[in-house]
Amino acid sequence: MSNWYVIQVRAGREEKIAKACKEVISNEALCDSFIPYIVRNKKYKGEWQEIEEILFKGYVFAISDDADRLYQELKNIEDLTKLVGRKEKIIYPISDEEVIFLKEFAKENHKIDMSYGFIVNDKIIIESGPLKGREGLIKKIDRHKRKAIIEMKFLNQTISASVGLEIIRKS
Repeated sequence: MSNWYVIQVRAGREEKIAKACKEVISNEALCDSFIPYIVRNKKYKGEWQEIEEILFKGYVFAISDDADRLYQELKNIEDLTKLVGRKEKIIYPISDEEVIFLKEFAKENHKIDMSYGFIVNDKIIIESGPLKGREGLIKKIDRHKRKAIIEMKFLNQTISASVGLEIIRKS
C-alpha cells in the first residue's frame, strides 16, 4: 500500500516543487505529488469569481511505496526545505486517519469544492459539498467572504483551515 508523505517547502514554491518532484523523481520512488486546494468564491471588481487556493501553504504531498528511495531522490530537488516526520534516516507517513479524511474531503483531483447550505435557528445545514454531514467541523462562518473555518487534523495536530461555503439563506 502506498503511503502519503508531507514535504515542507518555502511558501509560494509549492507548485514548482510538486512539478519538480514529478519530473525528477523516478516512478519507482514516487507514485504522485500534489498540493491540496480549496475552491471558493471571491469578489473581484464587484463580481464573484470561483478561485482555487492552496489548503496547506508551504507543503507538498508525495505518495510513495518506497520511503527510502523517495528520501534519497528528494535530495535532487532544489528549494526543498524538509520532509516532515523524518527522524535520523527514517521518514514517517501521515496517519491513515489523515489520508482517509483528505481523500474523502478532496476527492481524486485533490480539490475541496465549495459547499452550500443554509442556517435555520442558528443551526448550520449543509445541502451539498464536502461539508455535508460534517457540519461539526465548522467553527466559524464568514458569510461576507463565503468561507468557513473548520478544525481538522494535520500532522497529528488540530489546525484551523479555511474552505469555501456559501450560505444560500438564513431563517
